[in-house]
Amino acid sequence: MNRSLLELLKKVDTPTVCNAIEVAQGKRGFNDFTRGTMLCSDPDAGAMVGYARTAKIAAVKPPAEAPDVIRARRMDYYRHMASGNGPSVAVVEDSDYPDCIGAYWGEINTTVHKGFGISGALTNGVMRDLGDLPDDFPVVAGSVGPSHGFVHVKEVGTPVTIFGLSIREGDLVHADWHGALVIPPEVLGELEQAIIKLLETEKLVLDPARSSGFDFDTFEKAWAAFEASRT
Repeated sequence: MNRSLLELLKKVDTPTVCNAIEVAQGKRGFNDFTRGTMLCSDPDAGAMVGYARTAKIAAVKPPAEAPDVIRARRMDYYRHMASGNGPSVAVVEDSDYPDCIGAYWGEINTTVHKGFGISGALTNGVMRDLGDLPDDFPVVAGSVGPSHGFVHVKEVGTPVTIFGLSIREGDLVHADWHGALVIPPEVLGELEQAIIKLLETEKLVLDPARSSGFDFDTFEKAWAAFEASRT
């Protein structure tokens, strides 16, 4: 992914990327996105963009393994999150879903991940410490709660599922307060121009609709131009 595409992806929302992927593919039907309503710690922070660094956690019950095993795996987790080249996104599945109780994403953990250079966190689990999370590190989560429960790391680097979206280690993720998606690698070469084309095409309807004197006749002409531009 080149620098100009990365900067553009940071500026546009996830619905725009969904539509642009279909433009790049030349068809409708792209479906690698989350289902259902997710919560965002900072809707004004913009999108997180990066290659997934995955893990699984649990928190409802105490871990059954020995404490030294749990500690070693947690350090393996942080070593994994701190390694490799960016940009990256922490993608952590809570195995307790839909009964998640343990807020893995609070002030300390988000600050540590931001320090590692990660651009944000995507989870079906719980976040907390809202108002105390670091700037420019959005968390898109399944819920908000007060406690960490018995939270512990179960797996590192394995495939995960977040609100119906399957994500593998290294998948390119785009997420904001609308949810998340995985960008297919085969569209990367065309995606930047597809986003630019999409934004320009949308103006054919949006500009007239926002102008005074807008009526059905104006809409009909604008829509005809809009449809013609998509062929």
